[in-house]
Amino acid sequence: MRSMIMACLLALFLFPGAARAEWLEASSDHFVIYAEDNERDLRKFSDQLERYHAAMALLFHVKAPPPSPSNRVTVYVVGSEQAVRKIYGANSKYIGGFYLPRAGGSLAIIPRVDAAKSATDGSMTTLLHEYAHHFMISATAMQRPKWFTEGAAEFFSSSSFSSDGSMVVGRPALHRAGELFYAPDVKVADLLDPTAYDKRTHRNYDAFYGKSWLLYHYLTFDPSRQGQFSRYLQLLDQGKGQREAAAEAFGDFEKLEKDVERYLMRPKMSALPIAGDRLIVGPITVRRLTAGEAAIMPVRIRSKRGVDEDSAKSVVAEARAIAAQYPRDVAVLGELAEAEYDAGNDKETIAAADAALAVDPSQTNAYIQKGYALFREAQETDGDKALAYRRARAPFVALNRLENDHPLPLIYYYRSFVEQGEQPPKLAIDGLIHAVELAPFDFGLRMNLGWALIRLGRVDDAKIILAPVAFNPHGGGMAQRATEMIARLDKDPSWKGPESSAGLDDDGEDGEGEDSGGASKPGASTPKGATAPAGS
Repeated sequence: MRSMIMACLLALFLFPGAARAEWLEASSDHFVIYAEDNERDLRKFSDQLERYHAAMALLFHVKAPPPSPSNRVTVYVVGSEQAVRKIYGANSKYIGGFYLPRAGGSLAIIPRVDAAKSATDGSMTTLLHEYAHHFMISATAMQRPKWFTEGAAEFFSSSSFSSDGSMVVGRPALHRAGELFYAPDVKVADLLDPTAYDKRTHRNYDAFYGKSWLLYHYLTFDPSRQGQFSRYLQLLDQGKGQREAAAEAFGDFEKLEKDVERYLMRPKMSALPIAGDRLIVGPITVRRLTAGEAAIMPVRIRSKRGVDEDSAKSVVAEARAIAAQYPRDVAVLGELAEAEYDAGNDKETIAAADAALAVDPSQTNAYIQKGYALFREAQETDGDKALAYRRARAPFVALNRLENDHPLPLIYYYRSFVEQGEQPPKLAIDGLIHAVELAPFDFGLRMNLGWALIRLGRVDDAKIILAPVAFNPHGGGMAQRATEMIARLDKDPSWKGPESSAGLDDDGEDGEGEDSGGASKPGASTPKGATAPAGS
């Protein structure tokens, strides 16, 4: 017994956080992290993510206020890659972590991160890759080629963090080394001219991501190419085609290919150090979850991921059992409301949401789930539609008063008119535009605004809104539809779109692609798509 006690004390001394792991929440300006961890490690992880955001803002010259609380990225840290794959669902063989961009609810689900060695931690690399996409979509509405967006995400995802607060950005992407040397080759010309790449036979995983990183890194650091990258982006922004812009900016593709391959074989590569005093990070608060919050966390993660008809039944049964144990825990009641909604139980959703709001009127998820349920009831009512939609708007109006820059009230104010077959007033259109400004990464929301602008005859505005969707490298069917819409507008600027639906519920559920988030929630509850999972 004495030796066992000594062993436990030694473990506490050598691994002080290991025995104190518990569900914690770290809250900062741009992220909310939930992890079963110790406070020291979670605070360090949160600080690294905030420094990463600050570094990208510095390098892209972006000055923007922090998002509203509900529009931050929520990161759920689970125990292992196996747990991630189970949460992801079908087609998850190579998934090491994933990200879902949603208005008012963007989230990432990753395995536990070792913040002490973040430069080589696969979970951290995945998360940084995805947040790079999130940041760049938010920073600019200009369309960017697939190789550029993936090359940039790889460039930033290999960042490392020092204990003095400094960072190094643009380190070699060692996780792509095997791909670059052993996977089927991809030429520079394939990246710069997507029509050439599309003509290739794609039977196996190739070096697209690795070569995109290599080209991005080379153009960023090689002195002989100084200014060419900026010129390339400028030409794209002027409307020139991808191949034409690349040829004018970079010159002969064969020479560029040889230069890039020589660059790869260099014994050393440049990187960009950033001093800690240039990375301004706001306050980080860490709190221990209540017993109810910790108990309901598995339900919360599965609900936020998205459920189908069968899994919704098991999730709501689990939520009810936990709510019976913690009948006045507002977080539990809010998650119960969400599980009831996903299971198709509108009255039960409203009851759970009202119970949460009776305890704490600031519970945003309770307003959201109640609003969803009332909207679904309004869709199905045979009675007074106008009255039903006024009732449905009420929770979102209350949420708007609570959190003025939450995008969902703006989205559902617009929808309340469209779903009745009425022309939305200017205020509703302006609100939808502002929702896209708040959540430019939600491509389903962009599709809805694109349809609205087309129906108003605002052709140029519609094409600007739809362009990032069309160029989304993981957009699947939604990207194809956006591309077709832009082509139709180019051919016939007077086109006003289809006669019905105005594009609502255009969620791109093709097994891949972006999730449309709040723009389509009151429809059927289905698993949501993810962007660029690890290993993609």
